[in-house]
This record gives sequence, C-alpha cells and structure tokens, in this order.
Amino acid sequence: MGSSLRLTLLGGFRLLAGDDQISVSSGSERLLAFLALGCRVVSRSLTAATLWPDAPEHRAYASLRSALARLDGAGRRMLHVGSTEVGLAPDTRVDLHEARALAERILGPDVPAGGEDLDRHAIEVLSHGLLPGWYDDWVLREAEQWHQQRLHALEALSSRFVRAGRFADAVSAASVALHAEPLRESACAALVEAHLAEGNQAEALRQYQLYERALRGELDLSPTPRLRDLVAGLRPADEGGPGRR
Repeated sequence: MGSSLRLTLLGGFRLLAGDDQISVSSGSERLLAFLALGCRVVSRSLTAATLWPDAPEHRAYASLRSALARLDGAGRRMLHVGSTEVGLAPDTRVDLHEARALAERILGPDVPAGGEDLDRHAIEVLSHGLLPGWYDDWVLREAEQWHQQRLHALEALSSRFVRAGRFADAVSAASVALHAEPLRESACAALVEAHLAEGNQAEALRQYQLYERALRGELDLSPTPRLRDLVAGLRPADEGGPGRR
C-alpha cells in the first residue's frame, strides 16, 4: 500500500504502483488519462460528457460509475472522488507533467548548458508521443501540443549538446526530432549543424540532400535560404550548390 503511484501516458498508457504494472479496464484507463491530462478536479457531469459524448446523459453517468467501480487497489488510490467531482490524488505522479517541465526548462533562456537536464535521459523522455493510437478529441488536442513542445525542446537540446561538445548526443536529439517530423526544416537544420560541429561534412551534406529530395517530392518545395546556407560551401561551385534545380 505504500508503493508510489505513477501514470505513464507517453508511448502508451501504463498504471504503475512501485515497479508493478496494474491492469485496468479500458473505461478506467480513459478516466485516469482524462484526469491526468486535465491535472485538476473535474465535475462528474463534465467527465461523463467528455468521455462518452455520444451516449445519453444517463448512460454516460452509468459508464462513469462503472469505470470508478472497476478501479480498486492502486487504481482507486490514484483518485480523489467526491460527491460531485473526481480528480487525481495529489501524490499521483504523471510522466507527461514531468516531461513538460523538462521541456520548459530546456527551452528556458536561463537554463545553464551544463545543467542536470543536459543528459541522454532527456532525449529518451522527449522521444515519445502522447497516447499513440488514442483518437478522442480531448487526447488529440493535448497530443498535438505535446508534439510541438517536444520537437522544439529536442532541437534546443541538440544545440545545447553542440555547445557542450557532446556531438553524438546532439546528433541523437536532432535525429529524434527529424524522425518524428521528416519535413520539419528546423529539425533538419539542427541535425546538419550537429554534423558540421563534429566535422562530418559528408554526413551534413547527405542529410541535407535527403531532406531536399523529400521536401520536393512531398510538397514540391525547396529548402529555405537559411538551410541552404548551412551547406553552401560543401560542394564544388560547378555543381550549382545545394538547392539549385
């Protein structure tokens, strides 16, 4: 009963009590995830209407009561349940909250480059999307916000690694961002800059060329001058330079 309680939403839903994973019904999963994303106490009426939007009111309330009833042990201890509201217990940890705090610290202008967040663990935390495979509107809104936040944080983290001389980590962070969004130019720029900082001109040029072909093939667009300028001196002048048709 003294085990710490934790919800993980990044990369998929898991309910943990200490090192033990707890299985719960799909309705209870959705209830816990909704409360974790809201990070607040929510009225029962709003909870029922959000989680079961297509059901009549009395059926939505019945589904909420069922989801609550099916939670026992660790799952029940994660909740604060009142007569008219429901929320997460204050001591419940949620990985998304911790990941967002990490991203905010990385993106903050006053975080020193040698801070404790300049670690490979940060890349792992920022590598995962929010509840993949969940398509409820209340999930998709939060998932898109987290997606953008983590990509910006990965790019900033790559730049911090470069300044610290940790080039392999810089490449890893930028690569994760580009893999998540293959047509994102700022992610490609971060990866090219990491390769150049390490002295790997061929890798920088190869990555640029892969991105240029993908961008032209998918959207019939060319890289911006900012990205072209990063690799402008890496090919002989008679080849026309990157980005020329």
